Amino acid sequence: MSAAARRSVAATPPHPVRSGPAELWQQALRIRQEWLDHALCTEPADRPTAEESLSAIYARAGRPRPRFEWVDSPAKVRPLIAGWPTLDQLYAWIRDPAPAGPPPLASDLAMLGSQLRAALSDGTTYPDPELSPMRRGKKREPWPELEPLHALEVGVPLAVVLHQGVRATLHRSLAHGYYLPVRAALAGDGPVAVCWYGQQDAFWIGYYDTLRRLGLARYGPDEAAHLDEWATLARSCGWWWPGEQVCVVVDRPDLISTEPVAGTVHDQVRLRPHGVRYRDGWQPPLPR
Repeated sequence: MSAAARRSVAATPPHPVRSGPAELWQQALRIRQEWLDHALCTEPADRPTAEESLSAIYARAGRPRPRFEWVDSPAKVRPLIAGWPTLDQLYAWIRDPAPAGPPPLASDLAMLGSQLRAALSDGTTYPDPELSPMRRGKKREPWPELEPLHALEVGVPLAVVLHQGVRATLHRSLAHGYYLPVRAALAGDGPVAVCWYGQQDAFWIGYYDTLRRLGLARYGPDEAAHLDEWATLARSCGWWWPGEQVCVVVDRPDLISTEPVAGTVHDQVRLRPHGVRYRDGWQPPLPR
């Protein structure tokens, strides 16, 4: 399927079938696996599609199309991003007083991403647990995390099961199970500039895509188009660092090997030791 065809399919989700909670969960499970497969894909990056999506995201921040610098691994990024803002420096822009001068692009992108996720949550047909965690009973206790079909049988709301089983599970697998330990290895020589995670950003993209495809959310045209830009990007490349004139983008790894995390009810995974290798041979040391 061509890149243009993939984008057309992503922008026009199928009409949902009216189903009960158990059937909707089974559909969600298939969509979650689809996004996990994208997040762990080892095919070479689709560079033209990634650059098109990144240019659209830059435009939303009022920036022109950047020059793209592609590298084979995050280890090759450091010389290209010297002096770019770190996360601590980014936090300074939300404090009072903020630093003098215009905020860096990374700050604007973080704000736009936060606004998008809030708008997508507002588009759900029920209160989204991402914005306001649902509680049960007079004591307002958190809902337990149970095997999904059992959870539905004992009265856990579908919204909670979807948030636990799609959003939270993908986040644990892709953040705690992948990019946080890899980033920690990269940061061994000092703080690393703010970046986004391309295919491993699938945890939030996949969640809102799941709700839309199940008919449990309706997004406005602009929010839907913005989500599709991020979704296409996550299907196309690895990590990326946004600069004002240049955007540094990492190709996908050529090896990703995962293992299940014992004791989890939602099929959480994590990288095996030496479970990721990039196209230049870099294999970050990973803690156990």
